[in-house]
Parts: sequence; structure tokens; C-alpha cells
Amino acid sequence: MSDAEATGPRAAPTPLRIVIAEDESIIRLNLKETLEAMGHIVVADVGNGEDAITAVRTLTPDLAILDINMPPGLSGLEVARTVHEELICAVLILTAFSKQDLVQRASEYGVMSYLVKPYEQASLSPAIALAHTRFAEARELTRELEDLREQLAVRKVVDRAKGLLMDSYAMKEADAFSFIQKSAMSHRIPMKDAAQRVINKTLHP
Repeated sequence: MSDAEATGPRAAPTPLRIVIAEDESIIRLNLKETLEAMGHIVVADVGNGEDAITAVRTLTPDLAILDINMPPGLSGLEVARTVHEELICAVLILTAFSKQDLVQRASEYGVMSYLVKPYEQASLSPAIALAHTRFAEARELTRELEDLREQLAVRKVVDRAKGLLMDSYAMKEADAFSFIQKSAMSHRIPMKDAAQRVINKTLHP
């Protein structure tokens, strides 16, 4: 039995939905054909930054491949910054330059990976995979930060409500917390809402 038969067929990479923004039509067409040959789905290919933002916002792809220079109008970096701020999808920049300051700017604008033109097909796949993975990590980190902020906000409201109960009803801290918790369960509302009702004096022991 061969190694391939022993391990079974390799799983094909998951096809990604991709938006291409490149002002040179020949490069754009070649890139589209290459991506489709790799098994990906090009949901839009446009020639300027304004259309790129519209396509990304409307189609919410997995990846946007942007040429760094798309005159006139918005550059690829400006599009990348908007896409990153709105946390829509991963971004891969195509550039004819590999200057360190440009790479630094691209990173600050939320670019997850970049390729220097003319690129080889063999380098396209790992660049796409890197951009996609880094974006997934960034999005997960953002969600974790949002969860932490919400937990902190809940804690502040609950602590304030506990203080009011302790001052107004001479309750111990544990009893005040237990009252808020049981009220949330009996009213089928979040702890934060129960605590806010205590603060608003619409919920009493």
C-alpha cells in the first residue's frame, strides 16, 4: 500500500470568496483566472478604490486583494484601512515595491499579507492563507476584548447596585449580590438589567 493510500486523499483547501481591486485590466483578469483555477470564487473584480469598498461592504467576502496604487481616487491602503476598521474581511495587498516603510504602513492599515509584483503563482497561495489566518486571529481577539469590556461594564453596574442595597437595606455584600442574581433569574433578565433596576429604584428587596 502506498503512503497516499495509507493516509487517504488530502483535503482540498476551503474555497474563499474574493474581491479583486486592480486598475490594470490585464493583471486583474490574470489574477481572477489564477484564483479560480486554484478553486476560489471571485465575487467581484473592480478597477478602483471606491468600487472596491462598495463591493467589499456589499458582498462581505473572505478576502480582498487590493493593488496598492489605483489612481485616481482611493489607494489600496486607504481601502484596506476602511475594511480593517469595519472588520469585514482579510486584506492582501499587491505592490510593485517592497520598501520597508510601505510594509510598515500596510501593517498599520490592517493589511494581513502582501505580494510584490510580478508575483509567482506559487507565492499566491501561502500569502492568501497567511492573510486569512491572521484576520481570523484578529477578529477573535476583537471579540474577546469586546467580551471583556462587557464583563467590566456588568461588574460596574452590579457593584453599584450592591452598594445601594447595602446602604439602603443594611444588607451584607453576599446577600445583596444574591438578591440581584435571584431577581435576574425570577424576572428572566440579565444580571446587568436587574442591577440597573435596583439603581433606578424599580426593584426592591
